[in-house]
Amino acid sequence: MRKILGLFYTNLFLTGRLFTGLGVCVVLFVLSFFFPWLGVVPELAFWALVLFILTDVLMLYRTAKAVFAKRHAPERLSNSDDNELGIYIESHYPFTISAGIIDEIPFQFQRRDIWFKTILKTGEHKLISYLLRPTKRGEYEFGDIRVFIRSPIGLVSRRFNFEQAETLPVYPSFLQMRKYELMAISNRLNEIGIKKIRRLGHSLEFEQVKTYVPGEDLRTINWKATARQGNLMTNFYTDEKSQQVYCVIDKSRAMKMPFDGLSLLDYAINASLVLSNIALLKEDKAGLITVAEKIGTVIPAERRHSQMNKILDVLYKEKTRYLETNMEALYTTIRGVIKQRSLVVFFTNYESMNALERQLPDLKRIAKFHLLLVVFFENTELKQLSEQPANDVEEIYIKTIAEKFAYDKRLIVKELAKHGIQSILSTPKYLTINTINRYLELKAKQRI
Repeated sequence: MRKILGLFYTNLFLTGRLFTGLGVCVVLFVLSFFFPWLGVVPELAFWALVLFILTDVLMLYRTAKAVFAKRHAPERLSNSDDNELGIYIESHYPFTISAGIIDEIPFQFQRRDIWFKTILKTGEHKLISYLLRPTKRGEYEFGDIRVFIRSPIGLVSRRFNFEQAETLPVYPSFLQMRKYELMAISNRLNEIGIKKIRRLGHSLEFEQVKTYVPGEDLRTINWKATARQGNLMTNFYTDEKSQQVYCVIDKSRAMKMPFDGLSLLDYAINASLVLSNIALLKEDKAGLITVAEKIGTVIPAERRHSQMNKILDVLYKEKTRYLETNMEALYTTIRGVIKQRSLVVFFTNYESMNALERQLPDLKRIAKFHLLLVVFFENTELKQLSEQPANDVEEIYIKTIAEKFAYDKRLIVKELAKHGIQSILSTPKYLTINTINRYLELKAKQRI
């Protein structure tokens, strides 16, 4: 019985026009008692409405497969980016129809507005596009596509169900990674805030001895080669390559804090993904370490074509833990895995000086062997509170506390610099840009 009722409500339901027609018939029927001269008008109106309904049903249900619909979706979605999806629909009715389309999107989006209306002529097909922006990594389950069809009469609506259930993985922001990659290849990184940094001094990586060209630096003349050849010969240097860049991502509870729908861990993952890709484009080696109360994933730095896919697959699965970061285990892992001086970019977060003081001894030990760059986040909400004017005692108290936390953040930067540790205090929005800028700056200064 439930199945029969389900089919009834699924495939045939009364529209607003039908309710209007029934209402008119009822009104005419009631009026016939008070105005006998109306005669058989209510009865004729009723049977006319029934005739229209039967005609509408016959037009809609005369063909079994009168409509076809399919979802067009990518193989994977990019976290925190607008991903384009589409619904392809085509009509096989011999008349023009109006269609209402519902796409059952995953519950994580919490949206109920994926409802599209369109008009299709005979044999016409359309592709309806829309955007989805996920804010969490993981698997997203899509449901079926529901299509509601009405004929030109418009009294009855027929429902079509298309089984389009599929599960799409949401990866870290690979769309953002590709955008930065294209900008780097075309030398247009300055358009998105990446600074052009002048390389200081000479690179130490020798490439070849070549004939001197007027205008070149006289200090690069190779006098021994000049004596042998009888012409001025110079040493040609190139940018140092194959330097190791490790992104260390803190997965502890300090990275659970959300900003604009994303956790700090997701911001760190997106930034490390872009930084690793830029490092590979600069012909350096990219590696990854994740840590919480214990060491998570360790990917040794390499420069293979498959390195980015390996990093992407690992970051896709990472989740926030709820314990403190084990800095001793991190130091032991770095000493055991990284055998040469490298750039270690540590993505974490500190809200107070006490949090830094607990980790500072191990940070100093890491900085003895590697160039350590600590990246942590500026609390934008507290910054807004500290900049707002205070009107009463309570607001003065709140503003004072907010300014105190903001001051601690700046104090952390000075404390790290005192011990020779590089640092970046960045808002989540500009984390990727600020990190790439610092990497290019350190590379230009030949710090690694």
